[in-house]
Amino acid sequence: MKASVFVGTSLDGFIARSNGSFDFLPPDGGEPHGYPEFMASVDALVIGRNTFDTIIRFAQWPYENPAFVLSHRPLSPTPAGVAVERLSGEPADVVDQLSARGIGHIYVDGGITIQRFLQAGLIQHLIITRVPVLIGSGIPLFGPLLRDIALTHVATRQYASGLVQSEYMVSAAS
Repeated sequence: MKASVFVGTSLDGFIARSNGSFDFLPPDGGEPHGYPEFMASVDALVIGRNTFDTIIRFAQWPYENPAFVLSHRPLSPTPAGVAVERLSGEPADVVDQLSARGIGHIYVDGGITIQRFLQAGLIQHLIITRVPVLIGSGIPLFGPLLRDIALTHVATRQYASGLVQSEYMVSAAS
C-alpha cells in the first residue's frame, strides 16, 4: 500500500496553532497547487482524532473519499452520506486492515498520525507546502525521531502568492 502526506505548514514548520486553528493557511487552499489532483489519486484518508474533531466543525465535509479516523473513542456524528469509520491500532495494523479491503493509496493527515506512520516506516511520499508566515509556536509537522528518515527530493515548486511546495519520496533505506 502507498501512503502519502499532502500538508500545508507555516514557514517555521507548524501545521496548526496550539489551539488547533490553521487560520494562517490561505482560505480555500489559496491558488491551485495540486491538491485536487492529489486527492484524485488516493483511495481513502487516514486521519487522527484531533484532525477529525476540527474538520467535523467545518460548514461542509471537505472530502469525497472514505475517511478512517484513528481513535479509541466513539466519533461525533457525521453528515448524511459521509463515509467515516473509526479504526484503532498501530499504524502497521491499520495499513493491513485497509489493504485487506482493497485500498491501495491512503492520504495520511494529522500531526500525530503523520508522525506515527513515519516512525513505522509506512509513508512513502511527502508533499509539503510552506506558507510564507511565521507563527512562532503550534503543532509541529514533525516530532522527535528515533532514527533519521532519509528523503529523496522530487521537486520544488513556487507560486505567485509565495507558497513553496516541496515533494519528497522516503528513501528505501529509511
